[in-house]
Formats: sequence, C-alpha cells, structure tokens
Amino acid sequence: MFKIIKHILNGLLSLVFPQFCSGCGETLANNEEIICVSCRYHLPKTNYYLIKENKVSEIFWGRVFIEHAASLYFFRKDNIVQHLIHQLKYRGKQEVGVFLGQQIGYALNESPFYKDIDAIVPLPLHPRKQNKRGYNQSACIANGISEITKIPVNTTTVFKIKETQSQTKKNRIERMDNVQSIFEIRNTDVMNNKHVLLVDDVLTTGATLESCAMTLLQIPGLKISIATVAFASDI
Repeated sequence: MFKIIKHILNGLLSLVFPQFCSGCGETLANNEEIICVSCRYHLPKTNYYLIKENKVSEIFWGRVFIEHAASLYFFRKDNIVQHLIHQLKYRGKQEVGVFLGQQIGYALNESPFYKDIDAIVPLPLHPRKQNKRGYNQSACIANGISEITKIPVNTTTVFKIKETQSQTKKNRIERMDNVQSIFEIRNTDVMNNKHVLLVDDVLTTGATLESCAMTLLQIPGLKISIATVAFASDI
C-alpha cells in the first residue's frame, strides 16, 4: 500500500514540478532519474576499463607512469555526454556528477585492473574558481564513484595553487605550458604506499592530469591510476 501511495504522490509531483533529462531536455518519466532511458541507451561507452592498453592510457606513455587509465564515454560536440558535462559544470547540476561517478564505479567493479585502489582523489580546482562555481565537479564524480565502490575520497593531499587559463582553445604544447607547477601536496603521510585513483570529468590531452600525477608521485611508494567520465578524442 505504501509503495502505491508513494507512486501516486510521485506522479502528482511530476505533474506540478516536472523533471527534465540532463541529456536531451525531455521530461523524465516517474521511474527515471537524471537522464531518460533513451539517453542511457545511447551513451557512447568506450569499454576502456576492460582494456589494459587503450587510447586513454596511451596518452600518458613516456610522460608519467600510470598504472591504469580509462574514460567511460566518448565526448564529442553536441553529443549526450557533452550535454551532461555542461549541466554539471555550468548549470549547477551536481547530481549529474554523482550519477556519472556512479557509472564509473560500476565499470570499476567489473574491471580486473582497479581492484586495489586505496583512495579516490578528485582533480582539485583553484580555490577562487571553486568558490565562484560553488563546488568542484570532479569531487562530485569522485563521490559517485565512492558510493558504488566504497573507496574513500581524499581531498586533503593535493591542492591547486595557481589559477590557470582555460585549456579549451589551447594546443597540446600550450596546455602543457599552462599547467606547469600548479599543484602542491600536503598531509602526505596518509598516502604513503597507496594506490590512488585520480579523477576528472573530460580528458583531452591529459596535460592537467599529468601535472597533478607528477606532483602526487613525489609521495613515497604512491601508485596512480586515472579515471575520467569522458575522452575527447576528436577535439
């Protein structure tokens, strides 16, 4: 009886306060959350979490030593993933980040390569930028991963100490120059000899993740793997 009443109330609420899909903008059905069934079906998965040597891991070869690296979806202009990331970063939809992190968490649980992760580290924002946005989108994703994997999130070890320009319109060399010496580590003892999962939203050239990883690798015995929501392979 309670379930029936709840279903009726949810239906009435959806009529008065309809929820919209963060992927396509259509009205969500009563049993849908964040994105609709159609958008879920059309999410462009990479399957890289099941592949040791994939297009994402290859980006870091010869640049910084990474145990594993993968992105869950392909990011392309005007696709569903771009719309989701836009809602997360520029429309205040933190729940979208948690949802996307949960999807990564499910993928990690199925992967043979991420079984010994000790902590999840979201790529930090500069305090000024985080205060302006009100949150760190990578932390939202990390929290979603943690909900599924039960691995704790660490936000007290690595910090962004220099505010950088947007990477969007820069080429690879300009991106690398833009992210030199921008991170700092503190409270490092708790991370000695740990395997860390470094998390971000979209990977393009990997310059920012590389810079952060190189800073973290100053910690004795630390190992790093990388997980991102999306891989912008054609941008």
